[in-house]
Amino acid sequence: MQLGLDVDIQKLEGNKLRKGKNKAEEDLDSLKMDYKKLCLSMRTVELEKTSDQWRQETKEEKNRVVQWEKNAKIPRFEKIL
Repeated sequence: MQLGLDVDIQKLEGNKLRKGKNKAEEDLDSLKMDYKKLCLSMRTVELEKTSDQWRQETKEEKNRVVQWEKNAKIPRFEKIL
């Protein structure tokens, strides 16, 4: 009789674990879908910039490149001197 109860308890615990695992997998799938939607939304927002915003961003990037070039040239001249 005791052995039968042990088997029933193990079955119940196994079912609980399976249900918990299924719930965790569903939650993970839901989170993955939410993440994909968020990434898509962020890309869409990025594409909706106005032309002025794009021009401003391009200008800032060009300024950064110029600044990097200036910083790269200074050490070379110091080595020559």
